[in-house]
Parts: sequence; C-alpha cells; structure tokens
Amino acid sequence: MVRARGLGLTLPGPSGPVNILAGLDLDLAAGESVGLVGPSGSGKTSLLMLLAGLERPTAGAIAVQGEAIEGMDEDSLARFRRQRIGIVFQAFHLIPSMTAEQNVAVPLELAGAADARQRAREVLVSVGLGHRLDHLPGMLSGGEQQRVALARAFAPRPALLLADEPTGNLDQATGEAVMNLLFGLRARFGTTLFLVTHDPALAARCDRILRMRNGALEPA
Repeated sequence: MVRARGLGLTLPGPSGPVNILAGLDLDLAAGESVGLVGPSGSGKTSLLMLLAGLERPTAGAIAVQGEAIEGMDEDSLARFRRQRIGIVFQAFHLIPSMTAEQNVAVPLELAGAADARQRAREVLVSVGLGHRLDHLPGMLSGGEQQRVALARAFAPRPALLLADEPTGNLDQATGEAVMNLLFGLRARFGTTLFLVTHDPALAARCDRILRMRNGALEPA
C-alpha cells in the first residue's frame, strides 16, 4: 500500500535548517493497521503529513498503491487524496457553516458521486448520527464532531486512512467510543490504517506498532 524510501524533511528555523526526518524507510501492507508512537517532537505528524501529500519531502520517494506522490503537482495530489486517502486529525476540521450531512457529502461531490447525499446519510447513520444530519458542527459535542470527521473520511471508501491523534481532544470514554467506531469501519471496508497516537493502549489495537525518536523509526 505504501512504500517510502530515504524520506527526509528539512525546514528553515531561526538558527538555521532543522532536520525533522532523515533517511526514513517505511512499508505499509494493504489492509494492515499500524500504530506510530513516540515522544512529542519526534516527527510523527510530519511523517503522516508527507504520506498524505500535505507536506513535500526534501529528500526521498513515496509511493501509494504503486504511484509516486512526491512529484505530483497540487491538483494531482488533491485528486489522488480524494480518491485514495482519508485523513482524520485531532482537530475535527469540519466546515462550520455546513451541516453534518453536507460536511460528509463534500468529498463525495468533489469526486463526482451522483449519490453523494445518500452515501453521506448512510455513513452518518452507521456512526450513530442519523438524528444529527441537519445539525451544524457548533451544535454537536466534541465526540459527535469527531464521528462526523470519521464519516467524512470513510465515506469515499479510501484505500488508506491516516489518523493523527484522533482522540486527543476527547475525554477517555468518548475517545474509546470513537476508536471503536474507527476500527469497526476499518474492518468493514478493509482499509489500511496508519494511526499516530501517544496512547500505547490505543496503538496496541493495531496489527503492528512502530516507534519514532528524533526523526527516525527505531528498530523493531
């Protein structure tokens, strides 16, 4: 599903260039779930952003389903993400002026799905929000907003789901409920999952755990 070789990311800093990632290799098999753990500042989110095509590597190559993404232009990357990759962030990133149904339907409509609204409703029902279809994000609890974000990510049925601390803004009970939904949807659709988390118990639910420190993956 994912093959990254020699990934490097260097960003400018007040005292000169800062090496975020250097010479990193990564393979993700189709259908597996992988949890990435490590201390704050170790480069976990930066790696996820590279895999999503939301940040450009300064060295190395990334292929998703056999297609190199590091050289794509922004329009090509946007189309590729829309067709292949779902992303869930710690912050929910819902459009505040749109209802739950509209938020979930947007990526489907951009992909040209004729049944976007129907699919949005179905996936919202599957995450327990059939009674919240017409509610704006500001009318929803944090857990409900993250469930809308999950529904939006899974509605296009992506091959790869990238999740960055998806329970970071939620209390423990709500976070557990959201993660149960995430793993349930992943199993239902056979989605490859790459999960960045600070919670070892959450990472342990994945098929495999990777650890990052100082911009590098530690040996298994």
